[in-house]
Amino acid sequence: MDMFRKPLFTFEMANNHQGSVEHGKIIIREMARIIAPYRELFDFAIKFQYRDLDTFIRPDYANRDDIKHVKRFKDTRLTQEQFLELKKEVEDNNILTMCTPFDEVSAKRVGDQGYDIIKVASCSIGDWPLLEAIAATGLPVIASTAGATLETLDNVVEFFAHRRIQLSLMHCVAEYPTPNDHLEMNQISLLQKRYPKNIIGFSTHENPDDMNPIKIAVAKGARIFERHVGVATDTISLNKYSSTPEEIEAWLANAKDVFEMCGVVNERYVSSEKEKKDLQSLQRGVFAKENLTKGMAIDRNKIYFAFPCEDGQLLAGDISKYANIVLNSDIDKDKPVYTNDVAITSYRKRVQEIVRNVMKLLKKGNILIPANSSCEISHHYGIDQFEQIGVTIIDCINREYCKKLLIVLPGQDHPMHMHKKKEETFTVLYGTLHVVCDSKELDVKAGESMTVERGMKHKFSSVDGCVFEEVSTTHYKSDSYYDESEEFVDPRKTKVFITQEMLNNFK
Repeated sequence: MDMFRKPLFTFEMANNHQGSVEHGKIIIREMARIIAPYRELFDFAIKFQYRDLDTFIRPDYANRDDIKHVKRFKDTRLTQEQFLELKKEVEDNNILTMCTPFDEVSAKRVGDQGYDIIKVASCSIGDWPLLEAIAATGLPVIASTAGATLETLDNVVEFFAHRRIQLSLMHCVAEYPTPNDHLEMNQISLLQKRYPKNIIGFSTHENPDDMNPIKIAVAKGARIFERHVGVATDTISLNKYSSTPEEIEAWLANAKDVFEMCGVVNERYVSSEKEKKDLQSLQRGVFAKENLTKGMAIDRNKIYFAFPCEDGQLLAGDISKYANIVLNSDIDKDKPVYTNDVAITSYRKRVQEIVRNVMKLLKKGNILIPANSSCEISHHYGIDQFEQIGVTIIDCINREYCKKLLIVLPGQDHPMHMHKKKEETFTVLYGTLHVVCDSKELDVKAGESMTVERGMKHKFSSVDGCVFEEVSTTHYKSDSYYDESEEFVDPRKTKVFITQEMLNNFK
């Protein structure tokens, strides 16, 4: 909803309008004056409280002036017409309207009167008859959470989620005022982690001149904020947890400063030009180790890295196993290589895509592999043709005996080759492996094995995808002899490591 596109600051009028419509308008106008410089940054709401006193107060207590809250509610009572007059004042000042109902009659009035947001007070967080009435309004809901157990909060979140009602939660401590050692600011983080789909805020009752809580709340990622407000006069004094217009001005200024310090949310920030220049002045540049010619592919044997670098120079950080770098001009020995001198093609995302497809096939076959395994992606004719020609090899152990897992994707072939030193046995764990060995063709199915002796030419493929185990004598890097090796790309293998995080993502 658009009203939650920006951080929302709510001013709770409660009884600080002292039951006076005219004094209530003064408070509203003062808040409108204070928020004027911040409207581009924040959204604002003014909140009222509704109680249907004829039914809210039990009949035998209706005249009990010795009960603090009963007396306060009666002394500050307004008619619905008077509340609507105050609501119009809020709307005329282009401020959102919010109201807290404390009974079902009041909840219906909030909906019928067209408030923007409906609020659940902490004392009502587990009041299911009232929550039913609040949900029936269809309005977005902001709920304070003081005193509620996690079980209650779980149930409330589920309750509104099932009804597709937007719910935001406010960390709140219902001590008036709240001492600093009871603020429990870490609860904001708890609510964010437990309810990631809900906006989390901070409803505050600390000493109004203490700006540390709002700074902490903003830094922790709260996006809705609430304070009690009022305007003192010769006859009206404010309680210890309500803010004057001047204190609200300081509150907003501190919030603005911290929002600016915290920067962007849920995305990586963009470096300034100064930061880029400062970092580049400390980085190593790429230099030619020998005379390099146009059209040559750069590898680490042909270059070296040294400090300081030149403006526009290729940097050490640009060189990776996933980058194919080809010169488009000649470079003399010991001269810097500039970005304008090369064409760079990165296939990091391509490798990541291949790893995802391999992991999906392993999961489909219910094949377990050790974490932090070394993995080779063989792409004999280039990584762009990997799905047609290639194989993925996971090295498990290589001593006097050797064990590997080989993954053949659907429709993938592996070229004809042989080994002079190594003898190997294939056992299919998942799918069907089509093998051409010593001029014979056979299909090896899950649970079946075959042996390839030294000197036997063989190749394999799979129509639907296959995972097989290779157990062999020691593997030697120079012991694979291909019929078509002269046509292969260099390098024809890319190494990656299978991390525990990768495995967890595909469990």
